[in-house]
Amino acid sequence: MNKRTESFDKARDYAFLLLKFRLRSENELAQRLKLKKIPAETIKEVISFLKEKKFIDDNIFASAWINSRLKRPLGLRRIRQELRQKGVAKEIIEEQAAKLKDYSEDKTVLDLAKGRLSRLKGIDPLSAKRRVYAFLLRRGFSPEIVIDTLNQLCR
Repeated sequence: MNKRTESFDKARDYAFLLLKFRLRSENELAQRLKLKKIPAETIKEVISFLKEKKFIDDNIFASAWINSRLKRPLGLRRIRQELRQKGVAKEIIEEQAAKLKDYSEDKTVLDLAKGRLSRLKGIDPLSAKRRVYAFLLRRGFSPEIVIDTLNQLCR
């Protein structure tokens, strides 16, 4: 066996090991292979092999990531940011986000805000509102929706 195929096999096996735990984006996989000091040419070969055999697909990855993160629940802003950090193309992110049919960010924010406010009954209302606001922003919901929801709840 020559050095080139040995390097390819090693990289491919490592990629399969990573994919065994969870789906990965192309960029994420390439970065992990790079950390293993695998040559750039071999990384390209492995990525194209995996794409050809349908082991990696950024569309499928983005869709699965969005669905899993919405169960937490997180806001679309944060989910988009996470996908950008994972190297998924902006067009793919927007395409997958547009496919969400029965997801209502307003309803999710309202449910989370109600739950959080009920836990903060004993403290100053303004302080409770600030805490809930910060909590919802950290979860990636848009400030406009959060402000509207909190104003609606605190009337």
